[in-house]
Order: sequence, then structure tokens, then C-alpha cells
Amino acid sequence: MTDTVVITFPYSRPDAERIAAFLGADVVEYSTEIFTTVFQDRKRIVALMSMGIVVRKIGPLLEDKWTDPAVVVVSPDCRYAVPVLGGHHGANELAKELAGLGMQPVITTATESRGRNSVETIAERTGTEVLNRDSTRQVNAALLNADIPVHAVEGPAIVLAGPDVSILIKKGEYSVGIGCRKGVGSAEVVDAVRQALAENSISEDEVFVYATTIKKFNEAGLVEAVGVLSGNLIFLDDDTINAQAGTGPSRASRIGLLGVAEPCALATSKRKTLIMIKKVYGRVTVAIAR
Repeated sequence: MTDTVVITFPYSRPDAERIAAFLGADVVEYSTEIFTTVFQDRKRIVALMSMGIVVRKIGPLLEDKWTDPAVVVVSPDCRYAVPVLGGHHGANELAKELAGLGMQPVITTATESRGRNSVETIAERTGTEVLNRDSTRQVNAALLNADIPVHAVEGPAIVLAGPDVSILIKKGEYSVGIGCRKGVGSAEVVDAVRQALAENSISEDEVFVYATTIKKFNEAGLVEAVGVLSGNLIFLDDDTINAQAGTGPSRASRIGLLGVAEPCALATSKRKTLIMIKKVYGRVTVAIAR
């Protein structure tokens, strides 16, 4: 099974087979439940049919633009390729790819329709992901009118950024929240994190960010440890930590926090799901989310 699927009615199957061969995709025939099925396990969906059918079927399935698949409608005459979902998340590029079959891509996202970059397309081009996703609204709006500088920072480093600055980091699936006692050594943190990852069959390459409270900003052992792990460490403010839901009780309440490891992992995660509740390893506490 591939990441891309072409959905068609039986009478359009020859055209669908041609599209699928060009994209290296699978072909499936339309049924009332087919969109529900492919939304679960495909990243790119080409629907060879009228847009009205697609809109009605995918509407109840939409959850989050960062996790929903890219959907492109191809008109029944194969003249037009129209991204209807996930323009900045693969659909625009898929429509442009179909231009290789003589189709006209119909791009409606504000930045790309004006020949401008978006934060998401820059991330895709550089093989990174957007960490603070809410920032893209402001940055993409600014990109409509001007070239916004891109600053590359080589670590180890600390970056302080406002809400209108998009932060691009390496790709990965998991976020790791870390709490620690004052004066912890870097080796203690490294050992704790590696043990937690091993217990959950996660490699270090699959972690895209490590997070902790801003109160640990001067904790040298923690900063050094994340450098050893070749990771990105961010420090979260109290409001961000305390806004998280679904975490267990914590002694961090003594310092005015809901917790550290669990809420930090959740706040920086993509799917907002804890896969390992906080676990204590000596003087280090670790939680993992995806």
C-alpha cells in the first residue's frame, strides 16, 4: 500500500489507472465509506469526481489541518486538479505534480496563488517541521507583502522568539518532556531519556523536540544532555504549561505549575496524546507524547 490513493467511479477507472501509474499510487473504487477508510492511512488522496461529492464526504472527517491528508479533486474530464484540503500540507504540490499529465493546477491558498512562499512550503523544502504552529497565521500573512528573513541557527544554542516567529525543527514523531532536580548532571539526563525511549521502542531520531519549563533555563546539565542527544530543547512559559489538560498530579504545584514532564511533552506534541506518562529515573522525570 502506498501513501497516495486515487478514488474513482467504475466508468472513470481507465483515467484513474493512468493517474495512479503516474503518481505511483493505488486505485480504489468509490463507495459510501471509502473516504472514511482512506483518511485513516493515506497521506495524499486524489478524487476523480465532482467536488460536491468530495466536500460532503470529507466534511465530517476533518480534525486538524496538520494531520488531515492532502486531498485533490480532479475534474471528470481530467482538465483540472484542485486542492480542496491541505493546500499548504501537500495538496498544492500534488496538484502541480499532476500538471505533468496536462492538468491545470487550481491553487487558491493566498501565498502560493500570488507566487509567494509559505512557512509550510519552506519547511517542506528544508526537510523540517513547524514547531509553533499557531505562528504560521501571522507569518504567512506577512509573507503576502514582503520577504521575511529566515535565520539558520546552529546549535547548541538558545533562541528566544515571539508568537509571530515560526520555528522550524527537524522532522520527527515524538516530543519528550523533561523535569529534573536542581544541579542534575548531563549523564543522568541522557541515561534517563535513553532508557525511556528504549522502553517505548523509540529511536532518538524519531524525537523532534525536548521540552521543559523556563524555570530550568539555567540548568546546565539539562542543556548539555539535549546537546548530547542531538536534540532541540525549548523552554515553555508557565501559562503554556498550565493550559494543558489530561496530565496527572505533580509536586510541581509547589512552584505554581500543573507539572513539568507531562504538560511539556503535550504542549509541544503534534497529536496531543501521551504515550508514556511521567516516569521518574533518579533525579530526572520523563514523559513522551506524539
